[in-house]
Amino acid sequence: MTTVTHPLTPRAAAPPFGRTATAMVTPFTADGELDTDGAQRLATHLVDDGGCDALVLSGTTGESPTTTEAEKETLLRAVVEAVGDRAKITAGVGTNDTRHTVALARSAERAGAHGLLVVTPYYSRPTQEAVTQHLRTVADATGLPVMLYDIPGRTGTALSAATLLRLAAHPRIAAVKDCGNDLLKSAKVLAATGLAYYAGCDEQILPLRALGGAGCVSTAGNAAPRAVCAVLDAYDAGDTTTAARRQLALVPLIEAVTGGETPGAVTAKALLNHLGLPAGPVRGPLLAADAALTARLVDALRTTLDRTADTDTAVPAAVPG
Repeated sequence: MTTVTHPLTPRAAAPPFGRTATAMVTPFTADGELDTDGAQRLATHLVDDGGCDALVLSGTTGESPTTTEAEKETLLRAVVEAVGDRAKITAGVGTNDTRHTVALARSAERAGAHGLLVVTPYYSRPTQEAVTQHLRTVADATGLPVMLYDIPGRTGTALSAATLLRLAAHPRIAAVKDCGNDLLKSAKVLAATGLAYYAGCDEQILPLRALGGAGCVSTAGNAAPRAVCAVLDAYDAGDTTTAARRQLALVPLIEAVTGGETPGAVTAKALLNHLGLPAGPVRGPLLAADAALTARLVDALRTTLDRTADTDTAVPAAVPG
């Protein structure tokens, strides 16, 4: 029997930054210093035990606004040493200063990054033409592939569809981390370019994959990497019913981790600390999760894993009390 593919059937883009990436927290020691050993242990857990084939460092969840250039480079070198032979390691280098972003990009290339995550400049609210020039300048600065980070809720500036279409012509701009909450825009760009789209919001993992997205950069994956991987595993195996069930099973965890006012760096670290995995405190101005929030997060994690384990043996349901 011959299978006929409709010409409009979404196709999965080639995954230049891996398929299932966790937006990894940056572990700190009890006194707030960079925990290099902890970062290596956490990265190894996420890749070898969690099934992630990629990690994104020094993003929002990695508390990039409060880590120094030296800490970013040290963190990157440590994680590349630990898992860089079996996972794609992408370094967040975006700032609201073009020269500073270029310097971070070059530092990340020297430190062994496989790719760069570059957010649109924040606070100054540049025009689309200014954003385009900024991102092209950064992409020209190294030989690494670039993942654009579209997150207007944090930056105040969205990447328009027209801007994305222009940027797609750059030979090193290869992907988008999509936190724009605009599936129509995403679909228009997917249909017209070869950009690889990664869901940056966990609730969009399956919807974006169904449109031809390449994968995800997950915050919830810090605490439940195998449950996140399982969504894409089922979809890629052609079992859309199981993929939908697994995506829906993630809803309690997604809502608890990223659905409220508390930043994902805080919620992810609270869960990792509860699980006995390296995380440590957050840096100011962030505040650590209190006991009540931590209890809600743990309950949500347990609910998500229980729902998955009820029907799928691939994801364990054990969560410490």
